[in-house]
Amino acid sequence: MKKFLFDLFPLILFFAAFKFADIYTATAVAMAAAILQIVWIKLTGKKIEGMHWINLGVIVVFGGMTLWLKDDTFIKWKPTVLYWLFGSALLISKLFMGRNLMQKLLGEKISMSDKAWTRMNASWAIFFLCAGGVNLFVAFSGLFTQDQWVSFKVFGLMGLLIVFVIGQSVWLGKHIEHPDALATDPAKPAAIKHD
Repeated sequence: MKKFLFDLFPLILFFAAFKFADIYTATAVAMAAAILQIVWIKLTGKKIEGMHWINLGVIVVFGGMTLWLKDDTFIKWKPTVLYWLFGSALLISKLFMGRNLMQKLLGEKISMSDKAWTRMNASWAIFFLCAGGVNLFVAFSGLFTQDQWVSFKVFGLMGLLIVFVIGQSVWLGKHIEHPDALATDPAKPAAIKHD
């Protein structure tokens, strides 16, 4: 839970700064928070995850453009670019390099068939690509105010992610190899739940 809140640190500060000031102040605060996040991880001797570096790069580029040009278009694109980078990485690594990033990320913690890993990887990629599209709709359709977009960025996208994770957890329960099957005979692999 602490890690989850730590990862949300720049987003929470972005929302608070927007409520007390404006989009430009909020952008500057989020940029500073993302930099401080990296510094803190480094100072505590922990490993800086790739996700933190990607988030920092995207917020510095799109936040910097927002502040430099005084145009909130760039910061509104930031969640979409971030999500599309994640989604594209999952698809490209699987299709062109034969690497399943979800399996690489979670393979030491859970065991599933290759088919199930492929489906999981694809479902996360599709989620990220769709969430990025939804962000563009809310940001640029003209149907929502800037204040509504900020609320959607903080709570809507997070809500979508939570619902998706719950759905993934239910799906995983049907496809994961159960460790108690290994306990009966360690030499025999657990039975794989079929898709």
